[in-house]
Amino acid sequence: MHFRIEQRPEPSAPMRVAAPVLATALTVIVGSIFFASLGHDPLATLYAFFVEPLSSMNGLSEWLLKASPLILIACGLAVGFRANVWNIGAEGQFTMGAIAASGVGLFWPDPESVLLLPLMFLAGTGAGMAWAAIPAFLRARMNTNEILVTLMMTYIATLFLSYLVHGPWRDPAGFNYPQTALLPAAALLQSFDPAYRLNSSIFITVVAVIAMWLFTDRSFLGYKMSVSGAAPLAARYAGFRESAAVWIGLLAGGAAAGIAGMAEAAGPLGQLSPQISPGYGFAAIIVAFIGRLNAFGIVLGGLLMSLLFLGGEGVQMTLGLPSALTRIFQGILLFFLLAADFFIFYRIRLVRERA
Repeated sequence: MHFRIEQRPEPSAPMRVAAPVLATALTVIVGSIFFASLGHDPLATLYAFFVEPLSSMNGLSEWLLKASPLILIACGLAVGFRANVWNIGAEGQFTMGAIAASGVGLFWPDPESVLLLPLMFLAGTGAGMAWAAIPAFLRARMNTNEILVTLMMTYIATLFLSYLVHGPWRDPAGFNYPQTALLPAAALLQSFDPAYRLNSSIFITVVAVIAMWLFTDRSFLGYKMSVSGAAPLAARYAGFRESAAVWIGLLAGGAAAGIAGMAEAAGPLGQLSPQISPGYGFAAIIVAFIGRLNAFGIVLGGLLMSLLFLGGEGVQMTLGLPSALTRIFQGILLFFLLAADFFIFYRIRLVRERA
């Protein structure tokens, strides 16, 4: 006797929808066991993690603020994921977008120009796309693995940022902290209320969600991208080149990540520092899969992942739990989501060997 993994002839559509909900529930259960093993009351800790952050207007504002870059980046990544183009380096593209946009904001000759924010937007978009164009070129021309290239380039971008804030861009009046000077007022996105950090960058995310939905679900090019991922041979027979899917997928992800980096630098932070991102680029990969690579599903996934970030910060301050707790929850959620996907598309059969 032995076990055999077989592909299901027809994956269950209801289970594909229910899988993220099931994965989230299992994550909460495992989290409860984890909290109990640390000597904390599971119910009280889960309340502090998932409910208490949303019990105030400031908490709701921070929830939407953190969800915005996650949703924006995930929308860009999902365009490529639908075509089996695996951009794992959104964190680096986010960082390069923040660097380019901050460079424009810091060194533009007229710091009060009304063109400053649009120029920063273009710089962040261009930098993210340029950083993604390198693995796109290598994959299209030399058939390299875009997973490895995009991931390795993330470390290059992070080290480049560290060099800038520790060296030529460090604020001379910043008490030797590794950070740039504050961006001028004309380079900052306006908050809706001075008491909260939520700003107008959320409108960029709304536009990105609508644009992704129109492209993936309502355009012929988006349909060809999906066919390229689901049936590469059929797409090639129909005349759609694989290199086109590679370029579109990676550039879309790079543009979205670059814009998110620009919005983070010009929004809640107002300057560059080594901690420009708490891991939005990597967490957005999970968001894209929670949302089933669907624009409106990604919105729900982004809100859930934002709550994990916010709850992790809350229990760190109130209960003294480690900051790595958020990453643990992200990893558990991704594990259960991938496990659910495995059983949706495959089954394990016990095969008895005949004499």
